[in-house]
Amino acid sequence: MRSADLVSSFGEIARVKDIDRATLQIIVEDVIKAMIEKRFGADEAFEIIFNPNQGDIQVLHIQEVVDDWDLVDPVTEIELSDAQKVDPDAEVGDDLASEMDIEEFGRRAVMTARQTFQQRIRDLEKEQIYNEYSEMIGEIVVGEVRQIRRRETLLVHEESVEMSLPAREQIPDDKYRKGDMLRAVVKEVRRDSGSDPQVVVSRADETFMERLFEIEVPEVYEGIVEIKKVARIPGDRAKVAVTSHDERVDPVGACVGVKGVRIHAVVRELADENIDVMEWSDDPQTLIKRALSPAEPVRVKINTEVDPPRARAEVVADEVSQAIGRKGVNIKLAVQLTGYEIDVYREIPADEEDIEIEEFADELDAEVIEQLKAIGCDSGKAVLELSSGAIARRTPLDRDTAQRVLDVVRAEFQRGPTVPDFLAEGAFRVEAMEDTTPDEVTAGALSGDVEADADDVETEPADEASDAPVDAESGDTIDEEQGEDHDATTPVTPTQPSSEST
Repeated sequence: MRSADLVSSFGEIARVKDIDRATLQIIVEDVIKAMIEKRFGADEAFEIIFNPNQGDIQVLHIQEVVDDWDLVDPVTEIELSDAQKVDPDAEVGDDLASEMDIEEFGRRAVMTARQTFQQRIRDLEKEQIYNEYSEMIGEIVVGEVRQIRRRETLLVHEESVEMSLPAREQIPDDKYRKGDMLRAVVKEVRRDSGSDPQVVVSRADETFMERLFEIEVPEVYEGIVEIKKVARIPGDRAKVAVTSHDERVDPVGACVGVKGVRIHAVVRELADENIDVMEWSDDPQTLIKRALSPAEPVRVKINTEVDPPRARAEVVADEVSQAIGRKGVNIKLAVQLTGYEIDVYREIPADEEDIEIEEFADELDAEVIEQLKAIGCDSGKAVLELSSGAIARRTPLDRDTAQRVLDVVRAEFQRGPTVPDFLAEGAFRVEAMEDTTPDEVTAGALSGDVEADADDVETEPADEASDAPVDAESGDTIDEEQGEDHDATTPVTPTQPSSEST
């Protein structure tokens, strides 16, 4: 292969890969030097002249002229008789430059050089892709869907660069088809030794939503309105906190737009993800109140002595479910947005009885009480609003200890059952007994002396008592003939009332 043909093939590859001339010259010189080193063991005695415009490569072999029979290194030295064949005026001590033909290296060496050149171009291309897309991290790119796999979707950007959209970085409700144009944000660029750089893009990242607001809201793009924080559960709901650097511009109104036209464009791109835009506040209490919207906390208490810091938000009873949200979505987003672990509690009215947690010191260890107070449970009612699992998750207490805490607190608030309570439940029957006071009846019922089994209840014969009317107030039977009152011996059965008594 002639040098012109080799240069032509090099140039064609460089044009396809968009390699500039300076870089091309460096690569060609390195490839030729590799050929020289492989044949002669070193390249110090050679000079390469590359002219990309004319498509010419000159390889000059520079040797020192020495006397005949004094030759030591044939690579760097040449005998005088041989030198004068090239240049009749050559003398001992001169440097003689002789041009080498590429064909002298052999066909195999030339093919190897071409393969080496292609490999160098690929390595250079990988480096360029890595550097270019590393600078684009956090920016939106548009790619064409090339292949849909189980764990990722492959996109092509600018007809050559392949990008990966992993399943975890996709919006759950997104459906793609081959050939679709898709917007995503560059999340990271990975490069393993010997492999192509992998550009990873995302549609679930918070940065993607920020960039969409920059596209749709001019005030955000110009920096007048700043997005302070974004919290997302992709495909479900998001909260965006914004602030304005111009007091004349309403940050929330600017992001929403007239009739919601601006935010609707973002929502459509995100598969109808619900977006709440709120104004940022440097005051943590105000920020937490806004983050729990649509609930409106009555008060917020912050504890910064723990890591992460915690906040206790009290809301009215009707808004507890709103503060937590469906499947806990609202409070999760509030935690992401504010950086505080938030505990939501129902507001306890002033007239509602409660017990300070310290009053349980006789039954609970001091360490347990302190751990409960650390998560905002400073009263008995606050403890009862949590399950044993929630207590165990938020404190170092194990599940059994958490359940014991609930049992102790619950027992303090419970009242003992009375006879009317059991009667209302239909749990047992009460006999009207002679010479028995109401207190004794109650005591007997609670101690289990009064049996609920109908077989143990003594009744009078039916022919003596079944037709006797009963006074509704006293419970005594009335003799129809004489009108005299008698002590009632017929049992009263609240659970199975007769039609007559009813």
